[in-house]
Amino acid sequence: MSIILYELVGADPARPFSPHCWKTRMALAHKGLAFETSPVPFTEVPKIEDGFATIVPVIRDGERRIADSFVIAEYLDTAYPDRPTLFGGEGGRVLSRFVESWSQRTIHPFVSTSRALLAIHDSLAAPDRAYFRETREKVFGQPLEDVVVGDEARLEEFRKKLTPLRALLEKQMFLGGEAPLFADYIVFGAFQWLRVVTPWEVLAADDVVAAWFERCLDLHGGEGRKVSRAA
Repeated sequence: MSIILYELVGADPARPFSPHCWKTRMALAHKGLAFETSPVPFTEVPKIEDGFATIVPVIRDGERRIADSFVIAEYLDTAYPDRPTLFGGEGGRVLSRFVESWSQRTIHPFVSTSRALLAIHDSLAAPDRAYFRETREKVFGQPLEDVVVGDEARLEEFRKKLTPLRALLEKQMFLGGEAPLFADYIVFGAFQWLRVVTPWEVLAADDVVAAWFERCLDLHGGEGRKVSRAA
C-alpha cells in the first residue's frame, strides 16, 4: 500500500506549493517509497484524517499518521533503515535542525513578504482567499498589498544573506556532500515555494545556488519538475 501525502494546494490541485510539503515529497522520493498525494486547500487542513493535525504535511503509512516535515523525515529513516538515509546519522539529523532554523529565518521571511505572498493569495479558491487574507493581515498588521512593497529593493540584501549557503556549494554538489540529504530538501522546499507560485527569478543565473537548485529539481526522476514553474 502506498503512503499518502497530504499537501497544500490552491485552486489548482496539481500545483502544491508549501515548502514543508515539498520537503516531505522529496524525502519520500529519496527513500524510494511509493506514495500518493492528496491535495488539500487551506480551509480543509483541519479536516485531514478526521482532524489528526492542523498543519501540513501529514502522511499516512498504513496505520501510522505523522505530521510535520522534520518529524516525518525522522520517521522515514527509522521505519525504513534499509532505504537511502535522509540524515547520514545522528550528527546529520542535528545539523539538519540548524539548516531548518537558518532557512526559516533567512529564506522564508523574504519569500513571505515578497510578491509571492500575493501570488499565493491569487492562486487560491474564494473561501481560501478570504482565510489567507484575514490570517496573514492579522499577522502583518497591514494589507497584503502593502506588505510586498519594495521586494525588488530588498532582493540584493536577500542574495547577500545566502553567502553561507553559496560558500558551501562552491565546494560541493549538495549540502549533504556528493549526494543530497534532508538538509538539501529543507532549503530546496523554500526555493520551490517561490518557483511554483511566481515566475520571479530571485537567483542570478550564474549563482551556484541556482545551479544547485537545478540539480535538486532533477533528483529522483525530476520529482521537483513534476510541477512546472509559474508562468
